[in-house]
Amino acid sequence: MTDTGAEFVVVANRLPVDKRVQPDGTVTWKRAPGGLVTALTPTLATREAAWVGWSGAAASTSLDEQGAPLDEQPRVDGIDIHSVPLSSGEIADYYEGFANSTLWPLYHDLLVEPVFRHDWWDTYVTVNRRFAEATAASAAQGATVWVHDYQLQLVPAMLRELRPDVRIGFFLHIPFPSYELFTRLPWRRELLEGLLGADLVGFHLPGGAENFLTLVRRVLDLDTSRDPVGVRDGLGSITTGTRTVRVGSFPISINAADVADQASKTLDRAAQIRAELGDPRTILLGVDRLDYTKGIDVRLKGLEGLFAAGRLDPAETVFVQLASPSREQVDSYIAVRNRIERSVSHINGTYGTTTSPPVRYLLQPVPRDELLAYFMAADVVLVTPLRDGMNLVAKEYAACRADHGGALVLSEFTGAAAELGEAAYLLNPYDDQNVMDVIEAAVTDDPTAKRTRMAALHQQVRDFDVDLWANSFLQSLAGAGAANEEIA
Repeated sequence: MTDTGAEFVVVANRLPVDKRVQPDGTVTWKRAPGGLVTALTPTLATREAAWVGWSGAAASTSLDEQGAPLDEQPRVDGIDIHSVPLSSGEIADYYEGFANSTLWPLYHDLLVEPVFRHDWWDTYVTVNRRFAEATAASAAQGATVWVHDYQLQLVPAMLRELRPDVRIGFFLHIPFPSYELFTRLPWRRELLEGLLGADLVGFHLPGGAENFLTLVRRVLDLDTSRDPVGVRDGLGSITTGTRTVRVGSFPISINAADVADQASKTLDRAAQIRAELGDPRTILLGVDRLDYTKGIDVRLKGLEGLFAAGRLDPAETVFVQLASPSREQVDSYIAVRNRIERSVSHINGTYGTTTSPPVRYLLQPVPRDELLAYFMAADVVLVTPLRDGMNLVAKEYAACRADHGGALVLSEFTGAAAELGEAAYLLNPYDDQNVMDVIEAAVTDDPTAKRTRMAALHQQVRDFDVDLWANSFLQSLAGAGAANEEIA
């Protein structure tokens, strides 16, 4: 237990800053763009805060003789940065292995087959313990600690053992699977017990929280009950020993007002983008990490079908796919990249000309202002994941369009569909005919009807913004933590 440290600690796989080593060996740290750090900026700005995470690269230094992290601990924009080092082997086994080749596909409905390896699990335990120890060392007496996402599901219980004085919240940013899927895990009990170290466990949607309650009841044989927790949908609580773990749904969002303000400054660039694309009648846009869950190949197949049937004219239509490279060492990601690139080449070779290919594909990160300009230029944005915890691209597009222009095509299997489904053009990414019908409708629908839909989408994301998400979670965590402290 420490007498010094931060009163509010965020624990996430990645740090909110990028470490840069200059040619002369000088190390600098710069604030990195990212949804989580953007979401938590207002909260971080009002507290003595720290962030525990990994820099994203193999550490040049590892551990001291006692196994403690030995990496730089800078202070950036008022946040104490606690960098947890990972060796190249740990990155391969913990991150690329257990997190993204075991948990990620399992939690995304087995879109690819998960791999269950005991050596990966052992490294996952080791790395989670290192995160817990770094967090324990950085937190002040009675601090609030917010642990994030599937890479760190053991941290709450490990931290509870080290620092029973702190309040611990955990939030999962991806879907949480059903009993039938989750129980494939050889380490199902250990992961559930890890999460139960928290005072509050949060999910995007009630379905994820319901799955968690069911698993705890059936696998761990613990009592569960229902009471109102969360922004709009409450679920319940779990009794474990002398503690009560609250469970709720808290759909994450964005800083919609800020996004709208930034987008309004990109109108000249948006007009330039349309001109660079040949001033087509219709610009379709996809913005995704290159991930097999995102359904990029779904929209490409639908587009090809519409061209083949003469329902959309490739001479008057341009589809721009902005894809950010992701997990490039994982086999399933290599496979989806190859599949998408073959599809793009086939469509352009069949329906394009040397000067006017109907698909423009960019595999690299795009600067923030440029992305917002593309949103403003697009007539239709295609968000077609096969499974997604939330999907903030859909919300960012809606926030941008204060002019009520454009249209949003949205998969039923995104968390965002629960909030935006009434005004978006919903599709089933597993139904080829439906995909084509919905994309065509979004392109050809009556302009007045489309403006009505976009006005509703824009208002929804303005009303339910990221401040509501963060404040609701932290208020529920404060209540849950205080109740457990009274019992203790």
